[in-house]
Amino acid sequence: MKLTDILPLEKWIELETEINKISGLDSNVFNTDGYRITDLKNWANKLCPAIKATDKGQSFICAVAHMNLSVQAMQTKDSIIEECDAGLVKIVVPIFVKDEFLGAVGACGFLLDDGEVDSFLINKITEIDEKETEKLSESIPSISTGKAESLATIIKEKIDGIIQGKFHLKSTTLS
Repeated sequence: MKLTDILPLEKWIELETEINKISGLDSNVFNTDGYRITDLKNWANKLCPAIKATDKGQSFICAVAHMNLSVQAMQTKDSIIEECDAGLVKIVVPIFVKDEFLGAVGACGFLLDDGEVDSFLINKITEIDEKETEKLSESIPSISTGKAESLATIIKEKIDGIIQGKFHLKSTTLS
């Protein structure tokens, strides 16, 4: 079974859009191989597109974070909230139909609580100048652990609705 067997691609795009709208985070739906199933991008900040524009940034920061957290989410069958190596929050909510893992919904791009961007590591991996990284990071919002947990719950509820065939987009607010 694939994600598009339970919901058409356009509806997954609507879900990604809604998560972005209520949280400001970049949201993507991923298959079991860790690949995004849509091309939608709603950047949460100016730094992430710069990181992802480099092959090493995409491969050694973004993809590694998603795959590690996705495996944890699959094994625990629960949402995972952690920071990527760049220092930004990554929320991963697994998608299961019965006991079959179909993929995950991810949301990322803000600082978690009082976290900081790791400009040194970003520079070492991507070769983006540390001063440029700091400039791109100036306006990155933060999200509290509590709000991140609330968002993970909202995403889980939406996934449960999709699996039960009750997918409805409704305005939800992050408290």
